[in-house]
Amino acid sequence: MYHFSIKDFSIFSANDDEIKAASLFSLEIARRCNTTPAQAACAENANVVFSLLPDNYTNDDYEIRNTDKGIMILAGRRRALFYGYAKFLRKCEFTDCEIILTENIEGYYSPSKRIRGHQIGYRTTPNTYDAWTLDQYYRYYLDLILMECNTVEHIPYERAVSKRNRLMQYDEEDFLVEASRMADDLDLDVSLWFPNCEDSLEDAVKRRDILFSRLPRLNIVFPPGGDPGELEPDELFARCKAFREVLKKHHPDAELWPSAQQPHSMPLWGEAFLEASEKYEDAIDGVITGPNRAFDLDVLRKRLNGKYDIRLYPDITHNVRCEYPVHFDRDDWHYALTTGLSRECINPRPIEYKLIHTLTNGYVIGSVSYSEGINDDVNKFVWSSLDVDPAQSVRDILDDYARLFFVGCKPEIITDAILALEKNWEGDPAENPHIETTLQMWISIGNNIPTLSDNWRYNALLFRACCDVLIRRRLLAETKQLKRAKDAIKHNRIADAISILNEGPDSAYSAMRRTVDSLAEKLFEQIGLQLDVNTYCADNPERGATLDTIDLPITDRLWLLQKIEASESMDEQCRYDYLMRLLNRNKVDRDEYYFSFALDGFSALGTQQKPDFYMNFQGDRPNVNNGSLPVCMFKLYDHFSFSCKCAGFSSASDYVLQITFKNTENPFARHHKVVANGFVIYDGKQFGGYRNTDFENEMLPDGYIAVCYDLPKEVFINGCLELEITEPILGFQFSEFRIVKKL
Repeated sequence: MYHFSIKDFSIFSANDDEIKAASLFSLEIARRCNTTPAQAACAENANVVFSLLPDNYTNDDYEIRNTDKGIMILAGRRRALFYGYAKFLRKCEFTDCEIILTENIEGYYSPSKRIRGHQIGYRTTPNTYDAWTLDQYYRYYLDLILMECNTVEHIPYERAVSKRNRLMQYDEEDFLVEASRMADDLDLDVSLWFPNCEDSLEDAVKRRDILFSRLPRLNIVFPPGGDPGELEPDELFARCKAFREVLKKHHPDAELWPSAQQPHSMPLWGEAFLEASEKYEDAIDGVITGPNRAFDLDVLRKRLNGKYDIRLYPDITHNVRCEYPVHFDRDDWHYALTTGLSRECINPRPIEYKLIHTLTNGYVIGSVSYSEGINDDVNKFVWSSLDVDPAQSVRDILDDYARLFFVGCKPEIITDAILALEKNWEGDPAENPHIETTLQMWISIGNNIPTLSDNWRYNALLFRACCDVLIRRRLLAETKQLKRAKDAIKHNRIADAISILNEGPDSAYSAMRRTVDSLAEKLFEQIGLQLDVNTYCADNPERGATLDTIDLPITDRLWLLQKIEASESMDEQCRYDYLMRLLNRNKVDRDEYYFSFALDGFSALGTQQKPDFYMNFQGDRPNVNNGSLPVCMFKLYDHFSFSCKCAGFSSASDYVLQITFKNTENPFARHHKVVANGFVIYDGKQFGGYRNTDFENEMLPDGYIAVCYDLPKEVFINGCLELEITEPILGFQFSEFRIVKKL
């Protein structure tokens, strides 16, 4: 290991590119040491020597050699010199007077992936970027360079119209020009996510001609096929051909890569996309795939012409209603956490994204992630590090992250605390005391190094730890409240039940809630993180506005309270009977069956669902989860098929299958089918069956229906049932079902 004195640390550089690298490196050292930038020295005496040798190194390759005084960084282009000093910084620890290189980093380095980047679009949708100045963007560019990223992706006007909020200091496309200029200064490639939203090809070409001419640097244009986009593939490729021509006019080396993201309204779009990719030669340079993909990645790679490389557009920013929901391989994120934290909270998921990267790595030549702010900052670092070297362990990557951004901390402590945050989301938070331990880890880190209060990355992760604890504590407290209130109802003490359900949180919970508000204010001031709509200008509640979801119902407390209060006009006996039905809403006899996606999860079904189902979670939507929706209906399964295996039924009874569907009946559905142990129970127009209107009126909010199908005892096999529900064209949405004896 090398030990360098901060006071005497020196750098050598000669030509413009080397001087740029030396200048940036010196500033990075100064930021971490709270000192003046490193001094210049001759090559023989410098601790770090930069050497640009264009003929010796290609692309982003670089080499680090040991010298008597320190190291030499050699590369063939400007940004590769940056990657050399980034490697040095990732392996350094800083004390009051020393820079300690923790391992021997001598060697030749060649990043695994050709494209390594992230989307950081300046528009109203993100939870952070729209609040930034150009200087903050430049700083984040430098942070991305520390991850050895080589691409930043920006976004022009949406639908050719400026849509600004009160945080934005610049016109979007004026900003885009400057962002491109800054990227060029750092030798970062510029990608442009540019949807086809114009009505005519002529208008689309004209708009791109003007914008492309303004950008100092533009390397890739990405027109999505869908999300958004509603063009048939022939028209999409015809436009791509025209766009590519105007792109080459202004940026001769730039490329055009459309995405194979399928519009929802065009079920056969994917096949037509493949046909068009063969038909329109010289229209595109490669293909991107991401959310709402037309094909699974392995299928796309096998079927797409091999002359086209594939770039991944991984969604590392969202947790639910997305391409990779939390626990993507089983989609079992607990409904209380999903409700309180929502779609775009601070979400370090290093272990899970390592798995996703492993599953996708062999099919693509790189990636530019879908990101909407700094909530996914850890995920960015993990994903980019794996694009550089997929063999790296998560622990090594997080240690690097800690050394870069948590100066003065022992990296292993930060790594453990980040991994603990991911573990917080395992299982039922009420059964996970680890959540409390995680918060104490982050508090202890801050107590030991008070200067971390000025570090937005620390505050963001502390904020998440606090939110997890709030959800756990409220879930535990309200579960006890409900138990006491239900006991009061059973004994016909309705007033007592109301009083119990109206009890507020204790003082410790209230203090923690105030801490969360205080951290939110600090994060907005430090990095522009927008944690609610009204105060901090988040685009909407699911765009990172955790303060707007953290207090939403996570138990049936408010639902039961509203039902009790709505029953005041009933006579005493009717009211008591009604309230008892509420308490027993989900109870069935031992030879019956009840299932809720929210309460029970997929593992209880005894079989795997077909791929690409969508869990349309409802609990984090303030206009929906307002007391009208019981917890058992928070998760809404949306797909073309469903299957389960269950047992324990009586051979002497006929049964009724009752399903709670979202009422989205469509006259074009012709084969909504219910099959029980191979027997076709129903096959016809959407839903079919018959309605349980009493259950609907008492138990379901508007927009849902209870549809029943008779299951004669003959369809059961020794008390076992294998159930299949399909609708091949339009699919269906449902939240729960029960199989009960027919009266």
